[in-house]
Amino acid sequence: MDRNPSPPTSDDEEELPGDSIGSTVYSKHWFFSTLTKLIEEVTAEKEKPEEGEEASAELDEDMENDICKVWDMSMNEEVAMFLKEFKAPEILLGVITKSKCNRLTEICVGILGNMACFQETRLAISNNDDLGEVLLLLLCDTDPPTLLETCRLLITCLSHADVMSTWLERIRKRPAVRDHLCFIMSSSTNADLLVKVGELVDKLFDVDEGLMIDWIKVSSSQQPEAPVTDAEEEKPAVLGLIPSLLEASKQLRYDSPEGLDVYMHVLQLMTTVNEGIQSIVKSIEDGKKTWEFLSELLCQDLCQPEDPPLIVQEQKTTLSSVLAVMSVIFSYQAELEYTEIGKNLPLISSLSRILGNLEACQRKSCGKPRANGEPEKAAREEEFHMKILKDVCCEFYSSILSKLTKENILEGLKQGHITEEKCVCALRNLLPLHALPMSSFAVVLGEADPVLSETLWNEIATQSEES
Repeated sequence: MDRNPSPPTSDDEEELPGDSIGSTVYSKHWFFSTLTKLIEEVTAEKEKPEEGEEASAELDEDMENDICKVWDMSMNEEVAMFLKEFKAPEILLGVITKSKCNRLTEICVGILGNMACFQETRLAISNNDDLGEVLLLLLCDTDPPTLLETCRLLITCLSHADVMSTWLERIRKRPAVRDHLCFIMSSSTNADLLVKVGELVDKLFDVDEGLMIDWIKVSSSQQPEAPVTDAEEEKPAVLGLIPSLLEASKQLRYDSPEGLDVYMHVLQLMTTVNEGIQSIVKSIEDGKKTWEFLSELLCQDLCQPEDPPLIVQEQKTTLSSVLAVMSVIFSYQAELEYTEIGKNLPLISSLSRILGNLEACQRKSCGKPRANGEPEKAAREEEFHMKILKDVCCEFYSSILSKLTKENILEGLKQGHITEEKCVCALRNLLPLHALPMSSFAVVLGEADPVLSETLWNEIATQSEES
C-alpha cells in the first residue's frame, strides 16, 4: 500500500449511545472488536505449523486495513488515552513478541510511537519494563520500516524530560544498542532509516555525554594487544563509531541534506570531548577518511561558486559542524600528510567564499526591514547560528593561514586560491581577533608577492586606525 487507509468516519459504524471515544466520532465497540481480532490473528498465526518464513509473514488485508486505522487514529490524544485504559500497550507487546509478520510489528510499534506523543500514555509505555526491553531488542530487527518506527518512538521518549532518564538507563544497561545502531549506519542503504538512526544517535549524545564517551571508548578498547584466541575469533568484530558515521554520511550525501546535517552534528558533538577527539586523530585511517570526506563536502558540495550567497543560511549548521571538526583535526594533526596545507589549498577558496557570502547576507539583512509578525525568536536564532558559522570559519581560516609557507603561497597564487580580493576579505573578518596569524601570513606573503603584501599591510593599518 502507498499509504495507510483513512480512519473510519461516524458513517462507518453504527452509532450506539455512549459508544464514542470522548469528543471524537470513533467507536469504542469498533476498537474492542479490532483489538480482539488482532489477538486472535496472532494466536492463530502462532498455532500454525511452520511452513517457512513467507507462509507466516502475510497479514490479512482486512486486518491490515483495520489496524492501520487504529494507527492513524492513535494520533488523537483521546484515542491514545482510551487505548491506554484498554491496556493496548500490553496487548501490542504480546502481538510484537508473538507475531512473525514484519508489517504487523511495524504497525504496532507505530501505534505506540503515536501514543508516546502524549504525557500520560508516554509514561505508561515507558514504565512498562517488559515493553521497554522488547523495543530495544527490535533494534536488531532486519525490517527497515520496523526499525524506523522503533527509532521514532525512542526519539520521542528521549525528547521529553518526564521519561528521558528511564530510557537512558535502559540503553546504558544494554551495550548491544550501540552495536545495532552502528551496524545499521554502516550497512543500510535506506535513506529514511539512516536519517532516523542518525537523529537517535544525535539525541542520545546530546542529552547524555557520559553515554557518548562510553560508546566512543568501545572501539579503542576492542583493539587486541595480545594474540587473538580461537574463541575471540568467533566473536563478531565490534564496528567502529567513526567509520559507521562516515558510511551513513556518504549514503546521505546526495539524497538527504537534512540527514547529512544530523550526522555532521554527531561528529561535532564527539569532538567536544577529549575521548572523541582522540578517537579520530589517534587512528591515522579514521582521521584520514574523516578529513578527506569533510574536505570533499566543503570543496565540492557545500557553498559552491555557482550558488547564491544565501546558500550559507540554508547550510549554516552543516557548514559549522564540518568546519568545527576539520579545525580540531587540523590543530591536532597538522604535521600529518593528509592535513599538510600544500595538499589542501582549495580549502582557502572555500573558506573565503563562505566569509564573503556571510558578508553579503549580513548586508542584505541590515537593509531589509523585518516584516510585521516575523517571529523575533526565529530571527535571533538565525543570527546566532550565522555568528557561530563565522566564528568557526575564522578560527579554521586563521589556523591555515598561519601554517602557509612561501612555497604554499606561490602555489596558491598560481592556482587562484590566494588573490587580493580573498586576502582583503580574510582581513575584514579575521581582524582584530586573529591579528597574529594575519600578521604572520602577511610577512610570508611578502617573500612571495611583495606588492600584494604591501596592500595587506596598508589594509591592516587602516583597520587598526578605524578600530
